[in-house]
Amino acid sequence: MANIPYFTFNNGQKVPPIGMGCWMGEVGGGELVKDMCTKALAAGYRHFDTAAGYANEEQVGKAIRESGIPREELFVTTKLGFDHTRVREAFEESLQQLGLDYIDLYLVHWPHTIVDGFPGKVLKPEEPPTIVDTWKEMEKLLDTGKVKSIGVSNFSINTLNQLLPHCKVIPATNQVELHPFLPQPDLKAFCEERGILLTAYSPLGQPHPERAAVPALFADPTITGLAEKYNATIAQVLISWSVQRGVVTIPKSSNAERMRANITLVKLDEADMKALDSIHEQPGKHRQLIVYPFSEPGEVFGWKYEWLGWNRTPEGVVIEP
Repeated sequence: MANIPYFTFNNGQKVPPIGMGCWMGEVGGGELVKDMCTKALAAGYRHFDTAAGYANEEQVGKAIRESGIPREELFVTTKLGFDHTRVREAFEESLQQLGLDYIDLYLVHWPHTIVDGFPGKVLKPEEPPTIVDTWKEMEKLLDTGKVKSIGVSNFSINTLNQLLPHCKVIPATNQVELHPFLPQPDLKAFCEERGILLTAYSPLGQPHPERAAVPALFADPTITGLAEKYNATIAQVLISWSVQRGVVTIPKSSNAERMRANITLVKLDEADMKALDSIHEQPGKHRQLIVYPFSEPGEVFGWKYEWLGWNRTPEGVVIEP
């Protein structure tokens, strides 16, 4: 197993700081997902991140069960879908799909509710179940003994401020898009002050289908220069920067060689960490790299950026406060 120090949630649960992301770029993935997870287990990964919305929990669980690795050595994350009217039922369905006795971490994938499946009826922030209603149902899952930690995903300072005053259990983590073009310093500080670890999805960026053949991060001269300096891959630099900031990091690769590299951290010196921290201050680089499907400009899956608490333009550029 890779020699990577564990992080600790606010409830004392240990979490491997690098996980294998199981979103395949489209819903499903079938045997490709199982094969990817099997190779990742062999490479030393012990943290796997899936979701009901990915439609591949069954394949992830099968790879884990067939690995022969003791369950207590593995960390499995999955997420609640958009229909927040049935939190308990959705949780039980995910548990059944995974074929496991328990889930290590269960997240509210998005703060908003869409009834009758996507694209169904999108509820506004004030329509029940609200963020608070959903979280109260999440808290009840802890009493089942079938989940160790609960958390959120794609929550902003705004949506967390709506939620936290009503929490009996503070979220263990908040999983968001995070990389040197979108380092989320304000959200990171806000969460850390409240004992919430950030988790980075898409830490290697994501190519825009109309803009570039490679992720923008892989063409940035600061990042490529540091990869040369440390005799490392660009992905290693990005993942090491994220983990060194204290962020749980979820890259994805189906290539065995890249898997092994991604889980092998390099120690970045302080000056280089600061150089990576400040990339987003360069003109045009402070922006999200994710392109969300089935979403109108200025919205994500039917919710306006304003409701999400995202300070961004329809093109994905982050507006400075």
